[in-house]
Amino acid sequence: MGEMDKTMSQTTRKEVLSKLRRRYQTAGKAYRQKLLTQAQELLGYHRKSAIRALGKMPVAAIAHVKTGRPIHYDPVVLLPPLRRIWEASDYACGLRLAAMLPEWLPAYEAHERSLRPEVREKLQQASPRTLDRLLAPLRYRGQGRSLTRPGTLLRHQIPIRGSVWEANQPGWLEVDTVALCGGSVEGEFVWMVDGVDYATTWVEVRGMWGRGQQNTLVALQDMERSLPFELLGMDSDNGGEFINHHVMKWLQKRERPVFMTRSRPYKSDDNAHVEQKNWTHVRQCFGYERYDNPEVVEHINALVNEAINFT
Repeated sequence: MGEMDKTMSQTTRKEVLSKLRRRYQTAGKAYRQKLLTQAQELLGYHRKSAIRALGKMPVAAIAHVKTGRPIHYDPVVLLPPLRRIWEASDYACGLRLAAMLPEWLPAYEAHERSLRPEVREKLQQASPRTLDRLLAPLRYRGQGRSLTRPGTLLRHQIPIRGSVWEANQPGWLEVDTVALCGGSVEGEFVWMVDGVDYATTWVEVRGMWGRGQQNTLVALQDMERSLPFELLGMDSDNGGEFINHHVMKWLQKRERPVFMTRSRPYKSDDNAHVEQKNWTHVRQCFGYERYDNPEVVEHINALVNEAINFT
């Protein structure tokens, strides 16, 4: 073992070792022996210790980056709007959903409800893996068991309207629902079912309490009884009040089945005719007030039956 230079500071020792190590990595065999001897003499290493010290590859210094507090994605706050968009996207994976959200969030706020700025920002910042993690409880219920609901499979069986309609023949109805909620969708309140015939612009409107499948079916059946022509086809958005087995059975279990189609998610232009009637026949008549008394449904329907199509 060589005798260590005791006058050398720790800083100098590190600098000397670093220089010897860099030279050792590229040196030939003969020069390496000289470098090992220098390490023994200057730093006091045994021969084996010198070989280990100089043969070790230098570890690059990692810059310390202050990342701050990690973002917390609260499923209680984020999951309600994320779930609606996820369902409308036909249950897209996190990677596709992350690409859709910048375009679909404004559509969600326009058609569903406004979001707090921090909720909107976190949904836009969420990575595909974070979105998959938030949606994981909805995808699976136990090991390997899919949570895809019957409505999901039914939706895939109902075609996008496209060009299948006979646009010049009466009987092809666009339908939609309008919330008389006063700006808050919490709790129960009156909904309006609006239907407009594509060819004649004949309009039928019915009020109902809540937006349940059975109440929607009753409203649609009453609307059909008032039509001056045979119902041939019905086109709706992707809401569960229309896309369900109750409505499908009612449309198909008849001598001449009614053709059912649906619009593209969050594409209001697909139902432009009924969207217009939502304004002229619902909002202009009933405004944006909250109707949270179920007893007014009967009076609303008596009013619209007298007024609609006779103004």
